[in-house]
Amino acid sequence: MSDLQGAHIHISGIVQGVGFRPFVYSLAMRLKLNGWVRNTSAGVDIEVDGEKQVLEAFIAALREEAPPLASIDALTVSFQDANGFDSFKIVHSEPVKGAFQPISPDVSLCPDCLRELFDPADRRYRYPFINCTNCGPRFTIILDIPYDRPQTTMAPFVMCPDCAREYEDPLDRRFHAQPVACSRCGPEVWLEEAQGAGSQTSGSALTDGGVAPIARGEQAIQAARRMLAEGKILGVKGLGGFHLACDATKPDAVVALRQRKMRVDKPFALMMPDIETIAQHCVLDVSEREMLESSPRPIVLLQRKPDSPIALACAPGQHTLGVMLPYTPLHYLLLEKAPGFPAALVMTSGNLSEEPIAIANQEARERLSSLADAFLMHDRDIHIRCDDSVVRVYESGSRGESTDHAAGATRGPSVYPLRRSRGYAPFPVRLPFEAPPLLATGPELKNTFCITNGPYAFLSHHIGDMENLETLRSFRQGVEHFERLFRVTPQGIAYDLHPDYLATRYALERSEKDGLPAIAVQHHHAHIAACMAEHGLDGSQKVIGLACDGTGYGQDGAIWGGEVLLADYEGFQRALHLEYFPLPGGDAAIKRPARTALALLWSSGLEWDGRLAPVSALNDRERATLLTQLERKINTPLTSSMGRLFDAAASLAGVRQAVNYEAQAAVEFEAMLDPHEQGAYPFEIAESTIHAGGAMKQLVQDVLAGVSAPVISARFHQGLASVFRLAVDRLSAGTGIRDVALSGGVWQNITLLRRTLSLLEEIGYNVYIHRQVPTNDGGLSLGQAVVAAAQIRA
Repeated sequence: MSDLQGAHIHISGIVQGVGFRPFVYSLAMRLKLNGWVRNTSAGVDIEVDGEKQVLEAFIAALREEAPPLASIDALTVSFQDANGFDSFKIVHSEPVKGAFQPISPDVSLCPDCLRELFDPADRRYRYPFINCTNCGPRFTIILDIPYDRPQTTMAPFVMCPDCAREYEDPLDRRFHAQPVACSRCGPEVWLEEAQGAGSQTSGSALTDGGVAPIARGEQAIQAARRMLAEGKILGVKGLGGFHLACDATKPDAVVALRQRKMRVDKPFALMMPDIETIAQHCVLDVSEREMLESSPRPIVLLQRKPDSPIALACAPGQHTLGVMLPYTPLHYLLLEKAPGFPAALVMTSGNLSEEPIAIANQEARERLSSLADAFLMHDRDIHIRCDDSVVRVYESGSRGESTDHAAGATRGPSVYPLRRSRGYAPFPVRLPFEAPPLLATGPELKNTFCITNGPYAFLSHHIGDMENLETLRSFRQGVEHFERLFRVTPQGIAYDLHPDYLATRYALERSEKDGLPAIAVQHHHAHIAACMAEHGLDGSQKVIGLACDGTGYGQDGAIWGGEVLLADYEGFQRALHLEYFPLPGGDAAIKRPARTALALLWSSGLEWDGRLAPVSALNDRERATLLTQLERKINTPLTSSMGRLFDAAASLAGVRQAVNYEAQAAVEFEAMLDPHEQGAYPFEIAESTIHAGGAMKQLVQDVLAGVSAPVISARFHQGLASVFRLAVDRLSAGTGIRDVALSGGVWQNITLLRRTLSLLEEIGYNVYIHRQVPTNDGGLSLGQAVVAAAQIRA
C-alpha cells in the first residue's frame, strides 16, 4: 500500500463565485484524492490526502487549470499526516472573524448560457435571468461575505426542485451559482407605463409598486421592442441600475431623450447585438473586438464609419462612438435581431443630469417618469449601483502594458480605462507593499473612493461628480458597504487638499467623529502615485511625473494642472509647471472657453483682435467687464491648468466658445486634427516654467492667416508633445531618472498620449501609463491611499 500524507491548502484571491470549489472537486475526483474544500471569509481552504507525487500534481493544477474568472493571489501549503478521509466533499462555508477576500465583479452572460437562452429545448429558453457559475451578477447583489445565497439579493427566491438539484450538484456548472433560478422560481420581468398609468387589464396582478403591468415575461419584452421600434424611450433595469434606451438610428428619439435628460451634447453610450453589427457602424480591429467580447463587457470607444446610420445626435461633434455588447440575458432578448426592430440602442445611464443612476423600481418611477415612456422592470434587487465601465484599447511599447500587478480583470487587450465600474469593480489593485486599513475619499469629479487592507487596494465603482446630496448619499452608502465587505475599520483617512470638496468635508468630519488621523494629499501627487502603484513600483526610486488635467488645488492656493513632478510615495517636488495665467470667474470660466482664451491672450501680451472667434463671441460690454476683471484681479485665480490651455486653444481655433460638458472643447479640438500635418507650435522652458506665449502667438497668427482648425490642432498637439520630451530630458539629465509616469485627465487625449509616448520611448525612457485605473480623477483615490500609507509607514 502506498504511503499517504495530508496537505492543508489555503488560497486567497478571487476564488468565490467563480466555480472554484466545483473545479477543486472535479480535480480531486480526477486524481482520486480524498478530503474536502470550503469557502471561508478569508478565501478557500482545502484538506486533502494522497500520495506525495499526486498531491504535488494537484497543487500545480490548482494554479494552472483554475477557472477563467478566478484570480489566485496566494496559495500556501502545509504538509501533515494523512487525515484518513474516505471521499472528497464540498463542505459548508465558514465565516472567519475579521477575515476578508476579494469579490468578483459582475460578469457578462457566458456562451453556454447564451446558447441555452435561445434553445427551445432548454427549460430556461428565453428566461431573462439565466446564469451559471461562469456568469451573471456578483458585486451588485452581494450583501456580505462569504458569498452565499442568503447573503445576496437572491435570498427571497426559493429554488424549485430542478434548480436546487443543479445548485447542489458539484459536477453541474450551476453548483452554488448564487443567482441560479428559472421561470418557475426566480425573478420575473414586466413592462409598465411611466407615471404609474399602467394598463388596467382585467385580472392583471399589480407590480411591486402597485402598478398594473402592460405585460409580463416574454410578452413584456416583445412589447418593449415594439415601443423602441416606434421611437419611444424606455427605462430598462439592468445589472447595476437603470438605463434609458431608445432606437439609436432615429434622430427624433435621440433628440427627445437629450431634451428630457437635459444632456445637450455629451455622447450617449450605445448597445448593439453582436460584433457583426458593430462592424457595420465602426472601424474595428482585433484588440477592440477582444475587449468588446471580454467578460467585463465595457463600453469601448471606437472610430465611427462615415456612412453609419447611427443618429449624429448620439455623439455630436465627435468621430467616435461608445459601444458595448449585451451583457445580460435581458439585453440579448431586447436586442434580438429581427426585421423592423432596432439593431442599435442608446443605453445611457438612468438619471437626470448628474444625479446617481437609479437602482430601485420605486426610485425609477419617482425620478425617471418624466424621462421614460415606459419601464421594463424586474424584481431582483440591486444592492449597490454600478454604472457601465468605459475604456479605450490602446497598444504601445510602453511600460504601461500589463504586468503581474496588472493581471486579473484587465487581462487581454491593452485596456486604457476611462471609467472603471461594472465588470471591473471591486477587483483590487495589488500593492507593492502592505498597507494599513485606510480610506481615501477621492476627488470631486468622477469620484471613486479606495479602501486598503494589507496588499490590496479596493477601488470603488464609479460614484460620479460629488456636486449634490444625492451623490454624497450614494458615496456614504458605498463606503459603508466596502468597509463591511472587506472587514476594514480605517486607521486613517486620506483626502484631497481642496477645502470645498464634498469628499474632503466628509473625510474631515469623519476624522473628527472617529478620532482618526486625516492625511491631505495634493491632487497631482495622487495622480502620479496611482500610476506608480498599479505598476507595482515600490517607491524606492523617484519617477518623473507628467500630471496634466483641468483642475487640482495647489499647495500655493492656485489651480494646478500642467505639472512636471519628481515624485515617490512619500513626497514630491514640483520641478516644472505651465506658466500661470488668470482664470476669470474661477470654475465658472470652465464653461466659457472664450473667456479663458481672452485671459490667456491678455496675460501673454497679445491683442484681442476682433477677427478672433473668442473676441467676437463676447459683446462689447462683456469684453469691457472681463478686461476690468483681469486688470484689477477680481476673482481671477491663477492657473497652470493644461486642460484650460486646451480650452483656450480650441476657442482661438474657432472650435467652441462655450461648453456643456467637461472637456468638450478639447475633445472636439482633438477630433478634427489633421493627421498629416507635421508642424509644431514653439512651447519653451525657462527655469521652472513651461511658457505658452510663443505657441499662442504663432497659433493666433495662423488663425488670422486663414490656416484651418485641423492643422492648428495638429500643430498644438505636436508642440505640447515636444515640450514634454524637453521637460523630461532636462530633469533626467539632472537626476538620472529614466522612469516616467503619465497621469491626469488630459492623457485621455489619445493623440497627445501617442505622440508623447513615441517621443519618450524612442530615446529609451521607461514610460508608465494607466492600465488598471482611469488616468482621470477616477483613479485618484488609489494615489491618495498609497501616499497616505507611505506617510504612515514613514
